[in-house]
Amino acid sequence: MQETKYKRVLLKLSGEALAGEKGTGVDAKTVGAICDKVKEVVEMGVQVAIVVGGGNFWRGRNGHQMERTTADYMGMLATAMNGLALQDALEARGIYTRVQTAIEMREIAEPFIQRKAEKHLNRGRVVVFACGTGHPYFTTDTAAVLRATEINADIILLAKTVDGVYDDDPKINSNAKKYEEVSYMEVLEKDLKVMDSTAIAMCRDNHMPLLVFGIDDPENIVRAVKGEKIGTIVK
Repeated sequence: MQETKYKRVLLKLSGEALAGEKGTGVDAKTVGAICDKVKEVVEMGVQVAIVVGGGNFWRGRNGHQMERTTADYMGMLATAMNGLALQDALEARGIYTRVQTAIEMREIAEPFIQRKAEKHLNRGRVVVFACGTGHPYFTTDTAAVLRATEINADIILLAKTVDGVYDDDPKINSNAKKYEEVSYMEVLEKDLKVMDSTAIAMCRDNHMPLLVFGIDDPENIVRAVKGEKIGTIVK
């Protein structure tokens, strides 16, 4: 078994990360590439939980004059679809997986129960947390920190379309500076757009480290659990 830095991690995936070049929906090749690396990590003895977003199906109010609560609940349902897609791909690779949702939908997933989630993780199963926190006005970033804290994860692995935290948007400003390490307070004070402010404040209050890295190369998931120097660490 290979040496790893972490025993239990929470991987935060955006919905867009599952869409591939299509930008919307679920791209089987992209999901498969991510799940191949999750399988590799599990086989290294690391316990893996996943929180997934839903932006590939539904993002905010999608330009509609829709009441915020309704729009947020629609987003939660989108995360459930992504959770099932991840479960299907992982189990096709021989990795036992459970989807737990913050909104009860017994026919397709388990309700979130902290002790049950820990039991699954201890047995080597991947647990996918869907439906965010189950409440409107809270993002899946906040849900990731909440679940990571509840299951006593060693770290949150925040997979993004950029390879770390920058002092400006690197897609717009080619001179943007990348941080190797940054504090929670600096993220909040400089509004660095790592996660929403509620999520970052929860990380700070619960001493939950956060590793931000690029998901364009899914091998980074393996590099992260080995403790290789990638992305940006927020602590």
